Amino acid sequence: MGKVARKPFDTAAFLAAEGPGRSIRNYTAKQVFFSQEHPADAVFYLQTGRAKLTVLSKGGKEATVTLLAAGDFFGEESIAEAGTLRTVTASAITACTALRIVRAEILRTLKADHKFSTFFLKFIVVRGMRTRRI
Repeated sequence: MGKVARKPFDTAAFLAAEGPGRSIRNYTAKQVFFSQEHPADAVFYLQTGRAKLTVLSKGGKEATVTLLAAGDFFGEESIAEAGTLRTVTASAITACTALRIVRAEILRTLKADHKFSTFFLKFIVVRGMRTRRI
């Protein structure tokens, strides 16, 4: 008996379509994806539009920490341990379409597919480097 050939993982198709644990959602300008201090239960992939990540200080001042464009991930704190809270608020600047990937599905995919894991990790590292230069 021969091995069953597994179809190569298609990152673009995974990020473009709904599937188990993945849903496409549309947001209007100024609509909130998620709020700081709420449970981190999903990662988002911005398919279209522009968004921002802001943080609210204990003194009540809001600061924008990152601007997002199509092709960006956000909400990655949800891949930390279960029960983690959001560290920022994510909101749309313009009308947006985003793929919401629940925690269990993003963890399963990161574990199951090396190509996607590398793609995701590169994004996180590059954004971290870009953020530090500001």
